[in-house]
Formats: sequence, C-alpha cells, structure tokens
Amino acid sequence: MFTKDLFKKPKNELESSSKDKKAPAVCIPEELCISCPSCKKPHFKTDVNESSGICPSCGHYFKIGARARIDIIADKKSFIEHDKKLTSTNIIAFPEYDDKIDKAKKESKESEAVITGVCSISGYACAIFVMEPRFIMGSMGRIVGEKITRLFEFATKKGLPVVGYTVSGGARMQEGILSLLQMAKVSGAVKNHSDAGNLYVTVLTNPTTGGVTASFAMLGDIIIAEPNALIGFAGPRVIEQTMRQKLPQNFQKAEYLLETGFIDGIVDRREQKEYLRKVLKIHGGKV
Repeated sequence: MFTKDLFKKPKNELESSSKDKKAPAVCIPEELCISCPSCKKPHFKTDVNESSGICPSCGHYFKIGARARIDIIADKKSFIEHDKKLTSTNIIAFPEYDDKIDKAKKESKESEAVITGVCSISGYACAIFVMEPRFIMGSMGRIVGEKITRLFEFATKKGLPVVGYTVSGGARMQEGILSLLQMAKVSGAVKNHSDAGNLYVTVLTNPTTGGVTASFAMLGDIIIAEPNALIGFAGPRVIEQTMRQKLPQNFQKAEYLLETGFIDGIVDRREQKEYLRKVLKIHGGKV
C-alpha cells in the first residue's frame, strides 16, 4: 500500500548540515548576569563589580549602593557607622507611606536613605555620608536630614573634613513641609562646619536633583561629579515649559555644569579615592 512517506528520504543525523543544527540556548541566571542599559550587552555581575560598577564594554555607570561606595572609597575596616538605627515614621499619616518604607528597607537592606559615619581614606581621617539610591530613590526626609546634620555637628566638634556622596530625587513628598525643612537644617550645620575652618567635599552622582541639589549638595568647598551624571533642581521639561525656550544639549549633565562653572571637576569612579587622598592631604588632613 502506497503512503505519502514512501519516497521520502529517511532523516540521517550524520548528514545534517551545520545550518540545520541549532545550538542549545544558554540559560544564565539573572543573579549572575546584568544587562547594560546603554550598550545592551550582558555582563557577569562579578565583572561589573570588579570595575567599580562601570560597564566593561561602553563605560556606562551603573547605580551602586551606599555600602558598595564606602567599600570603594574607605580604607579596609576603617568605616564606623553612626546613627544606624534611625529610621523614618509616617508622622503625617500619608497614605501607603508605611508600606513604601517597608518595601524600601527590603530592597536596599538599609534603615534609611543615607549612611553616615567616620572612616579613613588612604590614611586620612574624615567624616562621610553616602546616599542610598534604592531607598525611595535617595529622597530626603526628616531622618536623612537629621543624620547628615548630626554628622556635620560631630565633624565640627572633632575638626574633621566631611566627604559627601549624593544621589537623590529630592525632598520626600510623603513627609510634606517637614522634608523641606531639612534643606535649611543641614545647610545651617554645613555653615557652622565651614565657619570652624573645616573642609567639605561633595561628590555628585546620577541623579542629584531637587531639594538636595538646592541645599547641601552644592555647598561643598570642592564639588566634583561622576561622568554624565544628571544634576539639577527642576527637570528639563519643567524648565522648558516655564521659560518657553529650548534648553542646550546635555543641559544638567555633569559635563555641561563643569563647562558653565557649577562644579569643579569630573572624576572617574575608579580614581575618586586617589583624588580625595590628594585633596585631604593638601588641606591638612589628619593621619
């Protein structure tokens, strides 16, 4: 009995061409790999971490956590944290704010959007604060303002320079006017620290915006930034709509701010420890 497969050549795996053979799909766990948002290339997280959170292919700067920055900048085992247990509460009963705080704590594994303390950088003692982007985008609430204020007061008393790393979306709207008051409170502490003859260095990272930019981020004696960091108060769209003018290219990027005199320099993340060492040495840092 004839069938439609009678004259069909049997399949022979040995005769299959290389085009017919498909390589098995490689499955890499997300825990091991990360995709660069700039060049779209995947990289092992270990490779990215070894390059200080910079894409090995295109040089894109990944956001990194506050403790990762401290590990890069501070001498090994020199960091001593201050006010670790301070954390925000829903003081004005803002809807769903408690849930937001709990979620931020789980995602960042931190109690608040800033870590403060003292450390040594290449042997030079200093006070340091580093903002945490994974905690409600580093927004400034009452506790953020309180922790930074306390750090400046401690540094003033001990005669220590302060190094500050900023990353923030601005004042925390869930705390209303109380978050805006932190701008004046921290700025006052910075002024007292400066009047006592102490050094304050700020490192602006992507993004540094809103009330943080409008206060302590731009009050440093020396202000540097990471490449291509977004730095500003209001967003470009808001400014264009208000002024009814087209803004310059790369407006609010670190390179534009350096060109227009708003910051003192742009420093590669991998070179910041050496840069800070030189600054602390020049300004009479204590070993």
